[in-house]
Amino acid sequence: MSLQTFDLIVIGAGPGGYVCAFRAAQLGLKVALIDKRASLGGTCLNVGCIPSKALLASSEHFLFAQKHAAEHGIKIDGVSIDVAAMLKKKDGIVSKLTGGVAALAKARKVTVITGEAAFVSANTVAVGDQQLTAKNIVIATGSAPVELPFMKFDGETVISSTEALTLTTVPKKLVVVGGGAIGLELGSVWARLGAEVTVVEFLPKIAATFDDDIVRNFTRLLQKQGLKIECGAKVTGFANGVLTAEREGKVLEFPADKVLVAVGRRPFADNLNLAAAGVALTDKKRIQVDAHLKTTAAGVWAIGDVIDGPMLAHKAEEDGIAVAEWIAGKHGHVNWDLMPAIVYTDPELASVGLGEDAAKAKGLAINVGKFNFAANARALANDAGDGYVKIIADAKTDKILGAQILGKNAGELISEIVTHMEYGGSAEDLARTIHAHPTMSEAVKEAAMAVSKSAIHAI
Repeated sequence: MSLQTFDLIVIGAGPGGYVCAFRAAQLGLKVALIDKRASLGGTCLNVGCIPSKALLASSEHFLFAQKHAAEHGIKIDGVSIDVAAMLKKKDGIVSKLTGGVAALAKARKVTVITGEAAFVSANTVAVGDQQLTAKNIVIATGSAPVELPFMKFDGETVISSTEALTLTTVPKKLVVVGGGAIGLELGSVWARLGAEVTVVEFLPKIAATFDDDIVRNFTRLLQKQGLKIECGAKVTGFANGVLTAEREGKVLEFPADKVLVAVGRRPFADNLNLAAAGVALTDKKRIQVDAHLKTTAAGVWAIGDVIDGPMLAHKAEEDGIAVAEWIAGKHGHVNWDLMPAIVYTDPELASVGLGEDAAKAKGLAINVGKFNFAANARALANDAGDGYVKIIADAKTDKILGAQILGKNAGELISEIVTHMEYGGSAEDLARTIHAHPTMSEAVKEAAMAVSKSAIHAI
């Protein structure tokens, strides 16, 4: 069995893994990047973040043409859906991006190996008939969809997000189990294309990490779009085309052609043979790491979805860059407290830091500033008057503690708030930052001004 020696081996070529490998290569390390897929990019790029955003965009275009173009004086007759063409467009975007990652790996002289890796020891892994050794190994194998034990995936009727991205026809009735980002995004796609979509959520509200007021408004907007939202309902099974659930002692029934189970994701470290390396797990079956993402095995690190923290691609990327820098003797840094979270529906949801509800639960004295997009000129011109920006600041110091946005492009708008929070900025700092007019970002400025009750375009 051949043995190849590297400075660093990265297992998993998703956003965390390939970014870690590329940063390490930039810093002069000899790097091997291993992934079971021939196309790099992991779940996010191949069957997650990117293809779902492509379908979201395509379905938004269809909805505009079907229902909103006439309002703009655009007359379109005979609007119809070509699902095959839509999927081809999605696949083309994925292929272009995965090809780009492969080209970057080649340019940075990263050795890419396709296959499943397993530890032989803390500094050696096997991939098929090859063995690779390195002083440092990074585990970046990501996550997999959680399967309900009483309603297992069959790939046809009970499906995961992977299959929901490749449906060749629009289901008549789609039931989504789980009201988190994945379920709401994919439910929105197929609802726009004509499916009757029902979201069944066990918790009292969808998008559970967001403030109650935000979620109330968000729920209302989704219902207006035709999605049925059933909260506080515990799914009990699926048989003969009917999904059953219980709520307050009553049995609920939901007919379904397809059931999308989107109740979360689990860390994926299957078949890695972690015991051979001496890598320990936490009680929640995530890989145990210290403050510098080192595992219990010397020279073995772990990043992204396999460790504690939010399962977000950008979190994995930041982990990967920091670890590469630490391994190279540099000063890596991640501020895990300022990790933005986004739901890419229409309108979008975005948050960073503490929400209003969480801040009050901690007993913090806060001031809150809100500004409605309905009072923003660019938002109205863009048919984006729904929602608002909310900024939470410390009542004494005015330091921004967090923000939540419900609205078009919320995922883009949240970034400047993250930036101000990164240096410990105040609501006044944000309020006194010049914003171009007319832009939707002016709503962020006005919300910051509203913290001190000085918003210009609101009473």
